[in-house]
Amino acid sequence: MMYKFLQFKAIIFTLAIFASCSNDDNESSKYLRLPAIVVDTTTALTIKNYIGTIEGKINVEIRSQVEGILEEIYVDEGQYVYAGQPLFKINPLPYQEILNNALATENVERAKLKNAKLEVDRMRPLIEHEVIAEVQLQAVKANYEVAQASLARAAAAVASARINYGFTTITAPVQGYIGMIPKRVGNLINRGEKTPLTVLSDVSDVYVYFSMSESDYLYFTKNQTKVNDTTRNSLGSILPEATLYLADGIIYPQKGVVDAVSGQVNRNTGSISLRASFPNSAEMMRSGNTGTIQLKEAKKGAILIPQEAIITIQDRNFVYIIDSSSKARMTPVILDGVSEKSYIVASGLKPGDTVILTGFHKLEDGALVKPKID
Repeated sequence: MMYKFLQFKAIIFTLAIFASCSNDDNESSKYLRLPAIVVDTTTALTIKNYIGTIEGKINVEIRSQVEGILEEIYVDEGQYVYAGQPLFKINPLPYQEILNNALATENVERAKLKNAKLEVDRMRPLIEHEVIAEVQLQAVKANYEVAQASLARAAAAVASARINYGFTTITAPVQGYIGMIPKRVGNLINRGEKTPLTVLSDVSDVYVYFSMSESDYLYFTKNQTKVNDTTRNSLGSILPEATLYLADGIIYPQKGVVDAVSGQVNRNTGSISLRASFPNSAEMMRSGNTGTIQLKEAKKGAILIPQEAIITIQDRNFVYIIDSSSKARMTPVILDGVSEKSYIVASGLKPGDTVILTGFHKLEDGALVKPKID
């Protein structure tokens, strides 16, 4: 009898255990197990790249200011020259003759002026002794003034001829490197030609010109402290320092500064043009090179979430968060850029929120979720 009673108790205990396990299983089956993260603030690093063209800080088109036959080329393409160094020579003989004629004319006018002065000096005593009328002296003085004006005009012609003669030797206005030289000795050089004799580039410092979208420019500027009038032109206080990747993918060792920005947005492309300056003491870069400008910005106190956690519906962005009741809630968020493989969240989330990463096809608003957090 006692044995049967103990056997009955064992059966009852086993059934209770099975019932308890069944209830736990039923309770667990109500929850979805999905990967999730608990968001917190961190430092977001934003990286943006832009294709740029490189130009010497000074690019001077060398053109002739006089016409004539190209007689000498003193330099070669790619040669480094100093300011004032002779580059080209136009045949000076026609301009030498013009100068000689101008000098001769000046001498003639100087002699005429001398004769006119002598005539004035001769007339004065005659007037004093009333030998001739006053009007004759006035006529002689007028001739003297005409001679003065004629001499001044001749002197100006001499100066002009001397300037043109000097232009027959073309010198470097700045130091730098000689570009292509399309003309050859013996070619006729005309003023106003579309193609310059060469282009002289000073590349001790270089400019990198690039364009960014209007939204990118606003991104870099809207969160910065407003500058006052004395520093409004200092773009270094608005935009981060620039890194340059050369055409071969190598990082240029020296950092640059964005120091100029266009005053207008291009209506056709929706972009704005900027300029970054880089030192080029090693002369690695030349005018016409290309490169990639990289701008990095570290934003402290940002909330980052992986890109796969974002759901986009009709141009609006949402995430699923798990509320205090373990229920999934679709929550709208506003994004503020990308940091590596994560989005920067401007609003919609706060530190401590649990965000579901994947498995959205299993979800509906209000579903019970147990997060799997790594």
